[in-house]
Amino acid sequence: MDYVSFPPATLLNPTPVVLVSCAEKDHPENRNLVTVAWAGTVNSEPPMVSVSLRKSRYSHDLILNSGEYVVNLVDESMCKAVDFCGVRSGRDLDKAASVGLTYCPAEGMSVAPAVDGAPLSLSCRVRQVLELGSHDLFLGEVKAIRVRKDLLDEKGSLRLEKAALIAYNHGLYQSLGNILGFFGWSVARPDVLARRMRSLQSV
Repeated sequence: MDYVSFPPATLLNPTPVVLVSCAEKDHPENRNLVTVAWAGTVNSEPPMVSVSLRKSRYSHDLILNSGEYVVNLVDESMCKAVDFCGVRSGRDLDKAASVGLTYCPAEGMSVAPAVDGAPLSLSCRVRQVLELGSHDLFLGEVKAIRVRKDLLDEKGSLRLEKAALIAYNHGLYQSLGNILGFFGWSVARPDVLARRMRSLQSV
């Protein structure tokens, strides 16, 4: 195959797109949402996730001062709201009210709220802030998780594939599409593979 060279850039794609909710430490009624495509899992014990923000973003100082943020996963129905929250500033308006989203308490947080209706929300306490250049990376330990009940099966297991989550792919919001396999499917016994794939395709 033929290739061409590009200059160094952040072309790791697709990435998760999430709504990060936060609030002012001394005035928790002052809340904000910011859309983040630069978020990731960084550790499992303890569970930790990161978000990267420019210093100029309104949410940057809210998170820096409060030491809290909530990562809200988003689904297809929230896509337009997600885009709006990424291009407008919370300094100028109440973004949640503008897009018809509401806040709710986030377990384990003192000030940072969660987004009501989000498929899943991860309450994070800032462990470290890394100044990287254009962005600061907030490294957060997950202190609690809230999951929408419709995403649990009859055994209480999380079926996140039912959530219609979206991803960000080089400037585009995209649905995740068809299920191609599951963790370990390449080495699964034929009977296990057939059973699991039947279950997944019924979503």
